[in-house]
This record gives sequence, C-alpha cells and structure tokens, in this order.
Amino acid sequence: MRRFYLLSIQPTLFGGVSLIRDWGRIGTTGQTMVQTFDASAEAGEAFGRLERAKRRRGYTSAEERV
Repeated sequence: MRRFYLLSIQPTLFGGVSLIRDWGRIGTTGQTMVQTFDASAEAGEAFGRLERAKRRRGYTSAEERV
C-alpha cells in the first residue's frame, strides 16, 4: 500500500510549539493531528521518537527515494 507520513514543527500564536502530523494513502487528503508543547525541546523529542518509529516501520524520506 502506498502511503505517506509528514511531520513538521511550527510555532503557535501563544509562544508554544506545535508538532503537526499528516498521514494517509497517497492521492488522498489523509488525516491531521496537532500536538502542542510549551517548549521546543519537548516537541523536538516527540518528533525524534515518531521519526524513529516510522522508519522502523519502513517509511523513508522523499529525498532517499529519488
């Protein structure tokens, strides 16, 4: 099954940081989940954990596929 998973960290309007996850089948809109953190270090740790978990499941970056 062809699928995608996108992670991004973005600042919030109130001084926090959001970790945004988008996933789904390629060719569809997919789903989105937003987690908000007080510190960017916490968001970075969560980003790293999710990235390692997805790579273990077989996801690769778009640059690696070219």
